[in-house]
Amino acid sequence: MDTRPLNYKPKMFREAEKNSGAESLAGKIITFIVVFIIVILLESIAPTILTMPQISQLANDPEISQLEFGDRFKTMVGVTSGIMSASPSVMVVSLFSTVFGILVSMVYCRMMELRTLSSMGFRKGKAAAHYLRGLLTGFCLMAAITGLSLLTGVIRISFEGGNAGVMLLYLAGFIVQGMSEEVIFRGYLMTTIGGSHKTWLAVLISAAAFSLAHAGNPGFGVFSAFNLVLFGVFASMYIIAFDDIWGISAIHSIWNFTQGSLWGISVSGTGGVESIFRTTAKSSISLLNGGEFGIEGSIFTTIVLSAGIFVLWRRIAKVALSE
Repeated sequence: MDTRPLNYKPKMFREAEKNSGAESLAGKIITFIVVFIIVILLESIAPTILTMPQISQLANDPEISQLEFGDRFKTMVGVTSGIMSASPSVMVVSLFSTVFGILVSMVYCRMMELRTLSSMGFRKGKAAAHYLRGLLTGFCLMAAITGLSLLTGVIRISFEGGNAGVMLLYLAGFIVQGMSEEVIFRGYLMTTIGGSHKTWLAVLISAAAFSLAHAGNPGFGVFSAFNLVLFGVFASMYIIAFDDIWGISAIHSIWNFTQGSLWGISVSGTGGVESIFRTTAKSSISLLNGGEFGIEGSIFTTIVLSAGIFVLWRRIAKVALSE
């Protein structure tokens, strides 16, 4: 097995070596948690204001108030997700609110770690080409997952329609949301660790953090968590292979958009949104259909992402050899 991809450092990592943040790994992780909490609080302001009447009603519901804290939290999250998916305006506002993830991460890296934006992956060269290739790649990945599920009889797809204006708003919102998560977990966390530690460690920590960030989503379980780690590894390797953040941001955005707004599949357990098609499960086996979490928790996502990781591994090995 070629082990070069485990330790290969792209230019982003080498530039990040000059950061002025915490030197220890524990310090970097603790700082990230603080920054992430700030992001979550800022992102939740507008959606919370819009859904405050419903949330207040839920909080005062006698049946919910009698539940244990963990069950009460899951119930609140699940119902809130239902409110968001049932209201396009709330969902769109939630998607656009993720811009705080981009802004806070950039401000922290520039002001506190004294890093350049290029060390986060914001490189000018081939940005448009890499973004367009990412859109195509992300579409093909989700098409492959959906296609495998359809061919094996796990799901059925029916035409639903969908308002063109709402679809465009969702697309714009997912463009922001996809980039936000990539900037937080890869442009910030992965590169700040990769600058002073082993590449494989930076990849695994950022992938694990990405997975844990979805722990409150309805349907989150062991297998969906594993697939989220796989996506995190795939995303990290994609950035390392192409040495910028544009391509993976496009992949993440179009992955979510086609999953939710094209095929009508629950995106990471957050419920269905208005879509062109509607996908329903024919199989009751969660390993095949992903259960409440959606198709991202299925074995077909595991297969497609594993294949993608293999392809990227070979590409990084060639890049490392050329340098």
